[in-house]
Amino acid sequence: MPPLAIPFLVRHITWMIIRPYTPADLPALYAINQAGTPGVGHEDSPEGLKRWFDVGTCLVAEDENGQPLGFINLIEPGTMAYASDNLRWFERWMAEEQASLRYVDRIAVAEAARGLRIGQHLYEAAFELAKGRDWIGAEVNTDPDNPLSHKFHARMGFVRVGEKRYKPDYAVAYYARKP
Repeated sequence: MPPLAIPFLVRHITWMIIRPYTPADLPALYAINQAGTPGVGHEDSPEGLKRWFDVGTCLVAEDENGQPLGFINLIEPGTMAYASDNLRWFERWMAEEQASLRYVDRIAVAEAARGLRIGQHLYEAAFELAKGRDWIGAEVNTDPDNPLSHKFHARMGFVRVGEKRYKPDYAVAYYARKP
């Protein structure tokens, strides 16, 4: 996917691109991921995060100085190397709906870049990648709750298609949107 240049007129970012992940991004993306927990899955090491990038398609938002601002990682349903109850839930949902889907493993934005619509632009790039599919799907924690993510996904046009409690202190809502 060629980089997508997006001009910005807000705060300190004047421009950014969205481009494919490279291994040099890993330290910055790991820091962004860890700062976003529990809204995104915790990883014990950068290599733990890298294993999900290796089985997915990761897009990185980068500022004019080459600094990563955030990322989104997409996983193909049926990827058994990705041991995720959430992906398995979507696979069952796809079978019931007789639909195709691209799954969002995670989306995370650096704390200093929040509020700049980086997440929106990352999703727009993901929608382009998901063209030809019926849906793009994501889950958002309901326990512990992530109300800002629920609002964000609703604003992006996602609809709630299910929910599941996995443990006494962990539950999610499932969202889907047509790309």
